[in-house]
Amino acid sequence: MEDWAEIRRLYLAEQMPIKAIARKLGLSRNTVRNAVRSVQPPKYVRASRGSIVDVVEPRIRALLKEFPDMPATVIAERIGWSRSLTVLKERVRELRAVYAPVDPSSRTTYGPGERAQCDLWFPPVAVPLGFGQVDSPPVLVMVSGYSRWLCATMIPTRAAQDLVLGQWQVLRQLGGVPRELVWDNESGVGRYGGGQPKLTAQFSVLRGMAGTRVRILRPRDPESKGLVERANGYLETSFLPGRRFASMADFDAQLTDWIARANTRPRRALDGARPSDRIGADRDAMTALPPVDAAVLGWRHTLRLGRDHYVRLDSCDYSVHPSAVGHRVEVTADLHTVRIARSGVLVGEHERCWARQQTLTDPAHRTAAEAMRQAYQDRPRGRVDEQVACRDLTDYDRILGTDELAEVA
Repeated sequence: MEDWAEIRRLYLAEQMPIKAIARKLGLSRNTVRNAVRSVQPPKYVRASRGSIVDVVEPRIRALLKEFPDMPATVIAERIGWSRSLTVLKERVRELRAVYAPVDPSSRTTYGPGERAQCDLWFPPVAVPLGFGQVDSPPVLVMVSGYSRWLCATMIPTRAAQDLVLGQWQVLRQLGGVPRELVWDNESGVGRYGGGQPKLTAQFSVLRGMAGTRVRILRPRDPESKGLVERANGYLETSFLPGRRFASMADFDAQLTDWIARANTRPRRALDGARPSDRIGADRDAMTALPPVDAAVLGWRHTLRLGRDHYVRLDSCDYSVHPSAVGHRVEVTADLHTVRIARSGVLVGEHERCWARQQTLTDPAHRTAAEAMRQAYQDRPRGRVDEQVACRDLTDYDRILGTDELAEVA
């Protein structure tokens, strides 16, 4: 390498003839000529002696042409290979690319306010739900494509009502509405339908109120939402280790604090920029959050209140003031509160229970029910005398015609 560089320097810069260069460096003139003509540096290449796999390569190609996914161990068995599997696997790996279909990944770029990816993360940790129950409720995670701004909140269930409430919560954390929300085939969101996804009624309401598009990915296509998939792994490896949670509220509080710091860390995908550096441009390109009451998006149904004055939401029963017995009441709920109203008047309000199959009773409702029950039992039960008109019996004879028969007789 040094001789090649020196020959070219003497020939090009010093204008020395080939014969003088050869005499000065003690090299043959042919060597100097080859160095002058060569633009690339010299490279030693050992002559190939072939490989023991060359003999069976035609048989390997024949198998891969018919069965591109055949494992190398099966190929070795079919061709009667008795030598080292390492060299055979290396050759199969090279030849498989010729016959097997290739699915290359693509790098997607995002404009400000263009898209956000959403997914459910199920943290492998037990969270106390109350009433002695523990579970791992899902966490709705959303990542903005342009700024990589991370948002997340825990929700009670995967029901469409709770998914919509969680979606609204993370949109509030983001501070705007992207032009498109990307989801996989989550049953509470909708189903893949090409350009016209089949959304649930709740997500259709959210889409109309927020003025955005909900895109449902085709089945088995996790690469199309790789941003949020990596965020799920980031939460599992960086947020969870070493943490304990006293309740769902405690989980959300710790998660919110951690995300606030995570959004200020440099990201390699952003060339060292931080999500906090780009979120301003992202929000400026988004649609502003509409003035929507979360209760409109969540659980809502009406029923006629029975004598037991309890209503059921999800799997739990909540008490209602007994004055509403027999009347139609409207039950609404968000992630944290359950409200029951009769003709617009609040007749019950409870903190939503995330535990399963529980009964929650307001002490005021129990007291009112006991008083009303006692008043019902103490009501007057005697007969009331009434004046009843008595008809003369001859009137019945005249109506039936029996008086004429009596005269004839």
